[in-house]
Amino acid sequence: MDYDALLARARSKMPESVLVKERFELPKVVGRLEGSKTVISNLPQIAQLLRRPIEQLVKYLLKELATPGMMRGSLFVLGTKMQASRINDKIRQFADEFVFCQKCGKPDTDIRKEGGFHVLVCSVCGERRPVKSKI
Repeated sequence: MDYDALLARARSKMPESVLVKERFELPKVVGRLEGSKTVISNLPQIAQLLRRPIEQLVKYLLKELATPGMMRGSLFVLGTKMQASRINDKIRQFADEFVFCQKCGKPDTDIRKEGGFHVLVCSVCGERRPVKSKI
């Protein structure tokens, strides 16, 4: 068989999700200022879209933004005034580090504990890489 025939055969055996080139769009935070606090109303939806527990995302954001805060029902309340662009940047960093596969760029990953390490495993391409720490 020639190369093109082998390539076509290999592609026909791959899952369709690998061949689809959809773009994954991170939503922007929706929030408001209440006095000296910042209230974000859509953080649970962002965590659900990223398929990570809200607690992990909250812990990461509080650490990276160096501010006190907490979940109050479905609202994420920061103890200081914070620009939405800064919060969005930190959510993007979280996604790059703990969600997106570095090899194929897909968000279809899980974090698993293997031995004493946490590993990001991609369900699309099978890539495995250690993550710094499980939040």
